[in-house]
Amino acid sequence: MPRIDNDEFYSATLKKHTLNHRKVHWNSLHSQHTRFRVLLKLLNRDLSQDAIVDAGCGLADLLTYLNTERIRVKKYIGLDLHRDMIMQARELHNNQEILQLDILNESLPTAEWYFCSGAMNVLTRDETHKFITKCFNSSSKGFVFNILKGRDQSLVYNYFLPQEIKKLSLELGAKVKFVEGYLERDFSVLMYKEPKE
Repeated sequence: MPRIDNDEFYSATLKKHTLNHRKVHWNSLHSQHTRFRVLLKLLNRDLSQDAIVDAGCGLADLLTYLNTERIRVKKYIGLDLHRDMIMQARELHNNQEILQLDILNESLPTAEWYFCSGAMNVLTRDETHKFITKCFNSSSKGFVFNILKGRDQSLVYNYFLPQEIKKLSLELGAKVKFVEGYLERDFSVLMYKEPKE
């Protein structure tokens, strides 16, 4: 059973707010950008020759951030389940590939890197494992994401401890790095694949 109805969770804020970060449930532009910055610093790679998939892209705010910071990627693909999010994201970024897709239940495009910021915050624990596994397996180099830190005691939000994510990464055969301390109750993860010789 889902933790919360994803469509209802986002539909109300899409209609209520005018600022993009509020439409996708971020408290502030600062916290949203902090998470993007930490993910990119954790990845620490030149992305100009790599395609990236933004899993749970919302309004494709990651792409806006990349453009603002002049960080080049070979190709950007945004994925989201919510139809209205996709429609608004396409209006904002009319030359980009932004697809309505159910990450948990449909085939995913392949790319060098998968990114996810905030999209797992209302999934169940089983859904989170499936989401991470599918994104990691659809990447040729790895998956970088953030997740809420804590014990899983909320009826709304999805919390994990770093050791739980480390266990999953071992099951997937992934190398893993963590960053903590940049925002309260949040941590970021890089799961990556060793280059083939």
